[in-house]
Amino acid sequence: MIETLATYESGSFDPFWNLAMEQHLLETVNSGCCLLYLWQNQNTVVIGKNQNPWAECRVSLLEAEGGHLARRLSGGGAVFHDLGNLNFTFLVSTEDYDLQKQQRVLLAACRSFGIPAELSGRNDLTADGRKFSGNAFYHNGHRSYHHGTLLVDTDGEKLSRYLTPSKAKLETKGVASVRSRVVNLIELCPELTIDALKKALVAAFEGVYGRKSATRPFTEADKKRVEELKTVYESWVWRFGQKLPFTCRVEGRFPWGGVELQLIVEAGIIRAARVYTDAMDHSLSARVEAALTGCVFHWEALSEKLRTVTHGMDILTLLQQEI
Repeated sequence: MIETLATYESGSFDPFWNLAMEQHLLETVNSGCCLLYLWQNQNTVVIGKNQNPWAECRVSLLEAEGGHLARRLSGGGAVFHDLGNLNFTFLVSTEDYDLQKQQRVLLAACRSFGIPAELSGRNDLTADGRKFSGNAFYHNGHRSYHHGTLLVDTDGEKLSRYLTPSKAKLETKGVASVRSRVVNLIELCPELTIDALKKALVAAFEGVYGRKSATRPFTEADKKRVEELKTVYESWVWRFGQKLPFTCRVEGRFPWGGVELQLIVEAGIIRAARVYTDAMDHSLSARVEAALTGCVFHWEALSEKLRTVTHGMDILTLLQQEI
């Protein structure tokens, strides 16, 4: 049961610091407390935990123009952040996690400016049929978070240039480009500012939960831990991993998300597997990879391994032609 509310606003625009801070807040949020974290990144593409960075982003162009490629803990798809975008995170004990209540905070804040905000599916907020907020989720067993973007005045030209979603994904959405899928809230409320939205979010947060919030303090111990985590988030290993050379590559899209499967097959045995996906289940890649590694590259063996994994039979259909 939520008994206290807390807020924390980052003063940094560094995506690696902000993602490290998010993880630290998750690790330290008290039971019975809901913490609202507000943060912004400068010129950054953030990909989901299990996505292939080269398939989602024009990495070389982004970095040549001073941008950053970052990877988060949660699942879901790639997003572009600049200072025209405000990020939010709700952090709670898993027993107190209430997605509908958290989304009510977002809707109430936007509607306070006369914006006709609506929930679309499980992870998007829209206005006038266009998306201004994509949400993603992470659960570590004892604690959980729900985070996302709020596009206020994001540079749509950069968003379109840096992000490279698959053609299948765009067809699924029924549109022809990334840019046409989204709307900046300033188009619907010209006087809206990031600072005004921050204040509205805190007010809605307190209104929905029926309590006053307190600012979470930041100590030297906090700083030390965040700096430790930051080295992980900015590392090559975390952001890009080891791109395996592969002898088999298949990809496809299903109602639960897109998936790309890369396999190294030696002497009829799968020696290594890599799964890239924007599925909301952040553990899916690891489970599929574990099931396939060491498996005989044969229909019956693969069927036996994948039928025990969520969405495994969908992935199996992608392999059918190769086999």
